[in-house]
Amino acid sequence: MKLEGDMNWQEVCEHPILQNLPFKIELNKDGEIIMNAVQVNHSLYAWEIMRLLEQFLKGGKCPPEFPIMTSDNVKSPDVAWISNERLQSIWGMSASTIAPEICVEIKSPSNTWKKLHEKAQLYFEKAATEVWFCSEEGKMEFYSSEGKLVNSVLVPEFPEFIDLQPA
Repeated sequence: MKLEGDMNWQEVCEHPILQNLPFKIELNKDGEIIMNAVQVNHSLYAWEIMRLLEQFLKGGKCPPEFPIMTSDNVKSPDVAWISNERLQSIWGMSASTIAPEICVEIKSPSNTWKKLHEKAQLYFEKAATEVWFCSEEGKMEFYSSEGKLVNSVLVPEFPEFIDLQPA
């Protein structure tokens, strides 16, 4: 079994060594596996963003780590919101050929803002309506394909800051 460059997404999904790993897997355009370890705050931000999206939006799903086939191979936003209509069109695929309406990337120490903005462009190429970023401190930024937004157009009531501090 191969476990190096030139893998496709189906091979990654089926490879026994790559099952139940405690980190996110993506592929770059050369078929090389990219792995990102998840830390506690990252996971908590993802949970809180998912919870808020489910509270504010109806008629869709809010999956974590949603695989999207982009021009740079498979990328997975940390959190996504996809309408039932879009979900029906890609149901059963190993990687979606269309991005969810909202793709959220949560900044981690191993990521750079440049890389996150590059991923945003890949999501916009695949018809994402908005891409959101959450900083390591919980500050939210919202973007459309036209550039930075004051707040989300799809979810105007979404907070500009996610507070994880225990009560």
